[in-house]
Amino acid sequence: MKSTPVKGTKDYLPKEVQIRDYLQNVILETYRSAGFERITTPIIEDAVNLDKSEGGENLNLIFKILKRGQKLTSALNTENVSEKELSDMGLRYDLTLPLSRYYANNRNELMSPFKVIQMDRVYRAERPQKGRLREFMQCDIDIIGNASRDAEVELILTTTKALTRVGIENYKVKINDRRILKSIFAYSGFDEADNEKLAIIFDKLDKIGIEGVKNELVDNDFDAASIDKFIALFESGSLTLESVASVCDASYVTDLKNIIDTVTAVSDGKIKVEFTPSLVRGQGYYTGTIFEVEAEGYSGAVAGGGRYDNLIGKFLNEDIPAVGFSIGFERIFGILMEKDYNIPDQKKLIAVFYDADTYAEALKYAEELRSDYMVSVIARPKKLGKFLNKLEQQGFAGFAVYGQEDGVKLF
Repeated sequence: MKSTPVKGTKDYLPKEVQIRDYLQNVILETYRSAGFERITTPIIEDAVNLDKSEGGENLNLIFKILKRGQKLTSALNTENVSEKELSDMGLRYDLTLPLSRYYANNRNELMSPFKVIQMDRVYRAERPQKGRLREFMQCDIDIIGNASRDAEVELILTTTKALTRVGIENYKVKINDRRILKSIFAYSGFDEADNEKLAIIFDKLDKIGIEGVKNELVDNDFDAASIDKFIALFESGSLTLESVASVCDASYVTDLKNIIDTVTAVSDGKIKVEFTPSLVRGQGYYTGTIFEVEAEGYSGAVAGGGRYDNLIGKFLNEDIPAVGFSIGFERIFGILMEKDYNIPDQKKLIAVFYDADTYAEALKYAEELRSDYMVSVIARPKKLGKFLNKLEQQGFAGFAVYGQEDGVKLF
């Protein structure tokens, strides 16, 4: 049998779990202090829901669950059986689809607007590599039932506060609107059916520049006149909210300006919000505002989200406004661990050793020490010196031997 975890998953050592718990608790406390309420949903979702969720590339990364018993036998005996006929459920690839189903199922029991927290594991059949796991934690907040851009403002302020509290510094919020993207492509004369493909190419602007984007559009055989019209938008430099206003509905620009100005005013300019026309976000269910947080020293986004006003409507057959923001917990945790992160103001962990006839007294002594330390009670080993080295390696700060008058000794 294999003792290693499945590729794309991880075992965590006690110190790592302690730090993960601390970070999650800080994020959760920040969310709750802003009036958000936590829910949980199953990790398993109906295959029909997953397939129709417009999850973009994530739909190709779903862990599918085989049918069971007679249903599986029957499917296997069918000639030319398709993959869909073999599977009827799958693991959730994010927390937005489960939330949409949850709201549709429980809306009569919930507040409106509903300010909700989800912090749980999700699963994607990624090719394992640094920064990409098959099982990972997401920390989401969403506001359902508020169509105004006040919801975006609150999500940005709350999420960035959580990031600051866990030690992320020198970050900026990049913001765009899916409707502006569509307007840019329509203005240039591209076919609407190509919007997703165009978005994937445009999303590379920061990495390959406008000439690189042009070359990729040419390589993908897009109409030459449309390419020229699109590239002409960048002749005077980067697209700004002012310049993009000439090719889209003025309300889209007004919405983004309102979000940027309000966040800037409330944060006294400490939170930088920047219009980024090439920001795409991969999920197809986004309908309006989209945003990411980019932090100095981190590759890729440390948080992201957007407005998905149509997704809940797939369950209820009516429009329900919704917007969410998700913290990339694993990316943040990985970088902090590389920097030898330690939990601030945490009590030191020590060991209290006891002999066979002093166990009860040692337990009482440990309880007294717990006002100042975290204490683990351990039977005194025969080779104490060698064991102390192991303790120090495991993050213990010191020890005491019950019955000895010298008390706690710190390493």
